[in-house]
Amino acid sequence: MARASYLNENSGSTSGHKLKVEPIKAARTLTNDDSGKVFMLDSAGGAYSITLPTAANAEQGIYYKFIVEEETPTADITIAAGSAIISLVAFDGGGDIGNSTAGTQVSNILVEQASQKGDYIEMMFFNGEYVASGLSAINDGFTTS
Repeated sequence: MARASYLNENSGSTSGHKLKVEPIKAARTLTNDDSGKVFMLDSAGGAYSITLPTAANAEQGIYYKFIVEEETPTADITIAAGSAIISLVAFDGGGDIGNSTAGTQVSNILVEQASQKGDYIEMMFFNGEYVASGLSAINDGFTTS
């Protein structure tokens, strides 16, 4: 659904607003038109990658949310930007920020097999990079590369 249709569907209403939720169970390339969607991640079929729009193609303000659907996923899921343009702040169950990027941008966020159902990552593209935040119920639910 194009963004204009999405906005039209929810315009003028303060109730009944629905998020656009889609499952991802295999490799997928996201586009700018996927902005605003919540993606439920399931790796029962094996490891795969989700490819984000590159810095050259991403539109200012696009936003994605990824939520782990499986309890301890079957395989790792890679969220890939194609180059080191992701800045991440991630908190884990102990309140640590050990897997945050701390000023060094990365190319990938890995949703690890150790992650838990409900762990999530939110990402927004702004000024040539993705800024992201994540929350995991367990240490090392997310890592970066």
